[in-house]
Amino acid sequence: MADNVRFRVQRQDGRDARAYTQTFELPLVPQMNVISALQMIAANPVTVDGQETTPVSYDCNCLEEVCGACSMVINGRARQACTALIQNLASENGNTIDLRPMSKFPVIRDLFVDRSRMFEALKKVRAWIPVDTYGHLGSGPQITPETHDVRYPLSACMTCGCCLEVCPQINPASDFVGPQAIGQAMLFNEHPTGAMTAEDRLEALMGPGGITDCGNAQNCVKACPKEVPLTWAIGKAGRETTKLALKRFFTKKDKNGTG
Repeated sequence: MADNVRFRVQRQDGRDARAYTQTFELPLVPQMNVISALQMIAANPVTVDGQETTPVSYDCNCLEEVCGACSMVINGRARQACTALIQNLASENGNTIDLRPMSKFPVIRDLFVDRSRMFEALKKVRAWIPVDTYGHLGSGPQITPETHDVRYPLSACMTCGCCLEVCPQINPASDFVGPQAIGQAMLFNEHPTGAMTAEDRLEALMGPGGITDCGNAQNCVKACPKEVPLTWAIGKAGRETTKLALKRFFTKKDKNGTG
């Protein structure tokens, strides 16, 4: 492997600006990840052509694959920049590493995108447990090991956006909330307290942009860096919304005296 690595970065100076590409070259440092490489570029933002430029903008926070902020498309694949090691990436693409912003989100600048649609989707499906007070209420409800085994993998979601990036149903013509929001709706429906408002979440998933907009491509579960069981959650949501629709249909017939 060569001593230097090139970084081909797609840049964009603002939301409405035209995208362009710049290439930087750095020495290969053992155990260096994409974030540390971008930090090195920021310390000396000069392209391989000798052009002085601005540091590359990107988003990051925890640097340990927990916050989900540093998602970007690296060598054509949506992943976390903090756990993408340069020594592994360099061998994938002829010692050149390609960095691009995720395409399913508006670009704020360079590799930094606006993931607001994911948080709006969480609001839409009511991905929380309502409480009457934030005071001490004693010990919470007991959860069986079986329920814990279902909920814990779903709780690993970090709203990174990788699942939306690979989902063909996420496009300008669709209002699909995405697999991440469906997974979080099922997470809270599986909680003993959250189950009290489960129908509210299912109602949201039965509306426009909900579960019926899923095309079952199953790309999401393959792209998820935390191995969240998204296809299980989507299947669960489909069954639960169907049962709720049937329940309301037959309840309505009984009320009308036609049952």
